[in-house]
Amino acid sequence: MTAPLFQSSIASLPLLSRGKVRDIYAVDADKLLIVTTDRLSAFDVILPDPIPKKGEVLTAVADFWFGKLAHIVPNQLTGVDPESVVAPEERDQVKGRAVVVKRLKPLPIEAVVRGYVIGSGWKDYQATGAICGIPLPAGLKLAAKLPTPIFTPATKAEVGDHDENISFAKAQADCAAALAEQLAGTGKNGAEIAAEARTAAIALYEEAAAYARGRGIIIADTKFEFGIDAQGTLHLIDEALTPDSSRFWPASDWQEGSNPPSYDKQFVRDYLETLDWNKKAPGPSLPADVIAKTSAKYLEAYERLTGRTL
Repeated sequence: MTAPLFQSSIASLPLLSRGKVRDIYAVDADKLLIVTTDRLSAFDVILPDPIPKKGEVLTAVADFWFGKLAHIVPNQLTGVDPESVVAPEERDQVKGRAVVVKRLKPLPIEAVVRGYVIGSGWKDYQATGAICGIPLPAGLKLAAKLPTPIFTPATKAEVGDHDENISFAKAQADCAAALAEQLAGTGKNGAEIAAEARTAAIALYEEAAAYARGRGIIIADTKFEFGIDAQGTLHLIDEALTPDSSRFWPASDWQEGSNPPSYDKQFVRDYLETLDWNKKAPGPSLPADVIAKTSAKYLEAYERLTGRTL
């Protein structure tokens, strides 16, 4: 088994940033290298223990969806082999866990699509009868399937901060402000791009959810990220429909009124809730059995979705 990678150390390319999970390097003026590590965050805190195979699973799942859904919206992939852009001694750090992508201007929002009433959406619905201001039928239960998927954008938080739900009007305003310079001369504006993102996000979710349901997995909700090129063409970027960016439930365990188990870091969250920890950095170390169970859940999600083994 490949040794877990908590943090990449590629010296042959300039490091641009480290996120909760991904390290981003500059390849050239048009391309970036994104390395998906085995880091795990919970409650917006990066924990000290890597989860074996997590980065490889996230990369493989995202690549699967990028290929399957490319007819809906262009994506970030270039087809360039990550091992070809780093020094020979650095290839082990990118093998199976990295992609070379186009340099695109990210939209300043998380494009969240919800198909079920769960999480913060459930709390919002209980309080207001709506989710992010979108009215819903009365009497829905926890984990109920929505009549149609809804688009509920959020702010894009920095590491350690929390995303905040916003209205679609606010999403349009934020995109208009953030993309004005990039879109100058293209005949497009940020409000139109936000509307394109909403349409694309719902289409991506609906097709993916229908496919996954046939594999025994319910995609309760997910978040996408989008970017634009110099012509203002919308692209799907970052990751897509992974256990980190989505809520996956075993279809056999789903029933209205209860919170189904999920194919992600729920084992970690459940363990952390038993500790006397204030949910602020630094995060606590994880027991070996929690690490092993979490790794197994990520692998199971990949295998069930794709029918392949990693």
